[in-house]
Amino acid sequence: MSSFIPVPQGSIATIVTHLEMAAAPLNTAPVMPMPDLVLELMPLPDLDWYKDIYRRIGEEWLWFSRLMMSDEQLAAAIHAPGVTVYRLQDSSGDIGLLELDWREKPDCEIVFFGVVEQAIGGGIGRWLMAEAQRLAFEQGEAERLWLHTCTLDHPRALPFYLRQGFKPFRREIEVAPDPRLSGDVRADAAAFHPIIGEPFPSQS
Repeated sequence: MSSFIPVPQGSIATIVTHLEMAAAPLNTAPVMPMPDLVLELMPLPDLDWYKDIYRRIGEEWLWFSRLMMSDEQLAAAIHAPGVTVYRLQDSSGDIGLLELDWREKPDCEIVFFGVVEQAIGGGIGRWLMAEAQRLAFEQGEAERLWLHTCTLDHPRALPFYLRQGFKPFRREIEVAPDPRLSGDVRADAAAFHPIIGEPFPSQS
């Protein structure tokens, strides 16, 4: 029997799917070479740069966890030993972000992965994922690569990860304060998830 789970006023809920792979897949379509793309390791990412690319990629999909951190908390997260941050560039500048967490080797977590809206399509995401898999399994000798996505993310995100060889292994419901009400994210972001910030009027 199905049931409904109440979500507090001022909060937003999402279904989170965790996915993993134990080796780079062999049966996916070949990735087109893209010589105009550069994936650069950022040894100590500048906080303003990180927040800018994070917001450009994810604000419309309510990526908010890093935007609600203080600078001290953000620096501790992305400058931690075992965390590697890469920026994806083309001739126009920074267009993507890849963040890997190696702190539980031989597992490697893709913490954040994405490209800006104008770079979606055309194979750039597949190229970036192929690089993530190479960094994990060939260069880093990972035994498991994993990530999570949710129903607030781009609607093509979960099908994309499945096509790249990831297998789902856990599903959860996350409830968090709506970042649009705190001003950490634009009030008009993710309009497909309307804000419920005030109690409904009483019904007579």
